[in-house]
Amino acid sequence: MKKILVVGAGKIGEMIAALLAGTGDYEVVVIDHSDAQLAKLPPREAVRTLRIDVTDEAALAAAMAGTFAAVSAVPYDVTRHVAIAAGTAGVHYLDLTEDVATTRLVKELADGAAQAFIPQCGLAPGFISIVAHDVAKHFDELDAIRMRVGALPKYPSNALGYNLTWSTDGVINEYDEPCEAIVKGELRETSPLEELEHFALDGVQYEAFNTSGGLGTLCETLKGRVDTLNYKTIRYPGHRDVMKLLIQDLKLGQRRLLLKDVLEFSLPATTQDVVLVFVTVSGRKNGRFLQESYARKIYSGVICGVEGTGIQITTAAGICAVLDLLSDGTISQRGFVRQEDIELDRFLANRFGRAYSLVEAVKVQTG
Repeated sequence: MKKILVVGAGKIGEMIAALLAGTGDYEVVVIDHSDAQLAKLPPREAVRTLRIDVTDEAALAAAMAGTFAAVSAVPYDVTRHVAIAAGTAGVHYLDLTEDVATTRLVKELADGAAQAFIPQCGLAPGFISIVAHDVAKHFDELDAIRMRVGALPKYPSNALGYNLTWSTDGVINEYDEPCEAIVKGELRETSPLEELEHFALDGVQYEAFNTSGGLGTLCETLKGRVDTLNYKTIRYPGHRDVMKLLIQDLKLGQRRLLLKDVLEFSLPATTQDVVLVFVTVSGRKNGRFLQESYARKIYSGVICGVEGTGIQITTAAGICAVLDLLSDGTISQRGFVRQEDIELDRFLANRFGRAYSLVEAVKVQTG
């Protein structure tokens, strides 16, 4: 069995550990700074725990000795410590970060490295880039690529139309940091919470708006080949206006700890969620101007014998599938590996990646 270090014992880290250990192919060590958090993990035969301050890069590197890969499931603001430790230890590195600055650091660490550095292995960034790049390959010339993703409650019951299904810190960071896009063929920085649009899936109305990090490295990959490329987060109508009031008008984006406290005090978590994945690509094929769309809904359920929410399943399945593909030599074993370097067919054929294919396509109406 290959030994894997999972850093972070939250809901996603717990899911990753359970999926990997359940295969019988991996021995997993879960690291967290909190004994209480580690104690919450259900006991599993192939999972051990270890308490380490995740900002202690030397201690992390020592714990990584002899492992095949380190998987980071910690908040965006401490992910860099795990990446640096993996570089020191000489082990493969994977993470889930949506933070642009962290990914730039990972790319620097990967330059000339003998091991693979694979950031952004979750849902968005992650799977959404694999899908968009795959659909884009169907065209001779590209015009526009529009990527939309949302993790939502199935039964919205408050003015935000939202429950806490993901990291609160991550959500605030996505809503408050600059976004990347390609506009009229040029790489641009755009503002979060702007460019509001509306559409429907299966008759349900949604809105979407700019958020940071979801594009991953696609702007760099497709610069010069596409006229329009952007990413937006999907929410129920009205959500954007409330969050813009809080973050921009009341300036709580400058007091993130206070905003986090307000959201976590006011919004309950839910296990009844749905993940929406919606990609539209337009361009020319055989001289004709055409459009192709990919739309899916993924619900809470069971994957590989492990029960999880929609966001747990999509996020954990994403990084576990990439780890499998790394382990069997399907993807590069050294340097910086982009999500769009991974073939969609191989991802969906993977035992974890199947979580994304066992769903029904949905009907899309724009407006």
